[in-house]
Formats: sequence, C-alpha cells, structure tokens
Amino acid sequence: MEFNKDKWIKDGKILNMPKKQKDKYELFVYLASISFDERKYKEKEINEILKKYYADFCYLRRSMVDFKLLKRTDDGSEYFFDKSVLD
Repeated sequence: MEFNKDKWIKDGKILNMPKKQKDKYELFVYLASISFDERKYKEKEINEILKKYYADFCYLRRSMVDFKLLKRTDDGSEYFFDKSVLD
C-alpha cells in the first residue's frame, strides 16, 4: 500500500502526529525522502528543514535517527539520509 500523505500533511505541515509506529515510520520516510539528498547536513540545517513541517522539529529529527532514516557521522557532528530505506 502506498503512503497517503493527505492523511497526515496539509499545506506542507503535519496535521497531527500518527500514534501507530508503522504510520510514523511511513510519514518520516516520506518527509526524509522529499527533504534530504545524499549529502551531509549540520544539525542546524536539519532543524531548519524539519521546522517547516512540524513545530517540534527536534522530535522529528530524533525520531528519524531512531528509525535509522537519518544517520550521524562517527563524531556526531553531521547527519545524512540513508536512501537505502527507500529500496
């Protein structure tokens, strides 16, 4: 089944956060796939991108890391999107 963005996003903003982990994961995969390319980002850049979608952008960033959509460099100074999740 394909992700139904209209259920969760309106006018480029998250309407409400899904309660089910599966729905959260699908939402975060969608957001990451439209927001990030394969370059490295500083935390400030990630925050600027994510705050367009949801007021608690730190929650989005941490959740994307927890779901292994965003990964950190070994020293933790930069993030990158793992596009292998789209396969």
